Amino acid sequence: MIAGQADNIAKVKTFLRERGMSVALEALFNFILPLVVYDLTKQRLGDVGALIASSAPPIAWSLFLLVRERRVDALSMLVLAGIALSLLAFLGGGSVKFLQLRERMVTMLIGLLFLGSAAIGKPLIYQLARATIMRRSSSELQEFEAMRDNVHFRRVMTIMTLVWGFGLVGEASLAVVLVFTLSVHDYLIAGPILGYGTTGALSLWTFLYARERRRIGAARRAAEAEAAKSAANGPL
Repeated sequence: MIAGQADNIAKVKTFLRERGMSVALEALFNFILPLVVYDLTKQRLGDVGALIASSAPPIAWSLFLLVRERRVDALSMLVLAGIALSLLAFLGGGSVKFLQLRERMVTMLIGLLFLGSAAIGKPLIYQLARATIMRRSSSELQEFEAMRDNVHFRRVMTIMTLVWGFGLVGEASLAVVLVFTLSVHDYLIAGPILGYGTTGALSLWTFLYARERRRIGAARRAAEAEAAKSAANGPL
């Protein structure tokens, strides 16, 4: 038990050392600064103007990350689409509630994009995973692409895509309820918590599901290899 706890603590320390600054900046630009900007500008700009101003930090952060990566792939295109939809959501004016609802439609549309890609047999999770692996290792990418036509692999990619699609649509739907039940200030607190909570839960499920499917796949391949070996040797 003690050894396991020490191992977990070591993993947390490693994560904080490698990703701590990135997580802190993410929270600053997507959670703290929007709330601060809204509170500082509400009296002068009103609810609508302050809400629009509060969107500047997260959009700027997304653009910074996109420029830093210096690569256009499926993941980058999804980020760009999110930025474009966010900007469109703040155009055209309207009441503050209507503005908040249009902004939540960004998540809804991305969720529907996941569901649509699964419906046409081109699961978006595959493209996003491929983009992530491409950034890390060419050898790992070749191994990943080699499984593209495997029926079990495609089923896993489709299930993941569906879960993310329904998860994002569910998040957007719950956010719509919060828009009508919370003040703008409180929503700027609850909204990011809902968003990060949903993303965290979906990411954790994806990790655990992928690990379990890899284990099952390895066991199936081992059984198939053993069966092929027995068939080749013939009866004794």
